[in-house]
Formats: sequence, C-alpha cells, structure tokens
Amino acid sequence: MPHPRPQEDDLTRCVDELRAALAVHGITLPSLRADPLTYHGAYAGLVALGSCNSDTARALTAALRKAAPA
Repeated sequence: MPHPRPQEDDLTRCVDELRAALAVHGITLPSLRADPLTYHGAYAGLVALGSCNSDTARALTAALRKAAPA
C-alpha cells in the first residue's frame, strides 16, 4: 500500500527534526527546507537539503559513519 501524501505540517516537522538532529553533531545545512515546488507534485513531500561546503560534507559523513552499525 503506498504511503499517504504527507501533510504540510508533517513535512515542516520533518525538516525541523532533521535540523535539530544535525545540530547535535554541530552540522548546519543552510539551505535545508521543505521544497515548496514539489509539495503538490508527483513527488510531494521532498526535503531540499541544499548545498554545503566541503567541511560540512565531511562532518556529515563522519556523523553518519559513527552512527552506522559496525
């Protein structure tokens, strides 16, 4: 059964939770947001992660590797 389309407040909450989880690791994605252009399209509910510099990308990589099961 396909997942129901997320509500706009669900998507906003998702972005807020991701932002908070990244902040725990000292990571900020300046362009992180709900993508309004896709909200009502075929891919409704997309989160735009945006661009980041190489230091942020390395920090994100390190946090994901640390959290991954061995």
